Amino acid sequence: MHIYEVIKRPVVTEKSIDLVDYDNQYIFEVDMRANKIQVKDAVEEAFDVEVVKVNIAVMPAKTAMSGRRQRIRKSKWKKAIVTLAPGDSIQLFEGV
Repeated sequence: MHIYEVIKRPVVTEKSIDLVDYDNQYIFEVDMRANKIQVKDAVEEAFDVEVVKVNIAVMPAKTAMSGRRQRIRKSKWKKAIVTLAPGDSIQLFEGV
């Protein structure tokens, strides 16, 4: 898998902004097939930073009721929390 296929988009929420400010951690939505090593390599090459640690979680699908049937409103996705070395930052998240 090519490194630019690994990272899909940054996750920008109130919690992710707090993680950037206090812990120097950034959250990305990544491909379901990606592992920690691929995520680390992709972030280091795409943003020219040093990655210290990568945590990955699979977020569950969100369901909704449609009459008596249950349907999937949003499919499951994989989230990566990337911790950068002190002094490094990603400009994509600055000023949000």
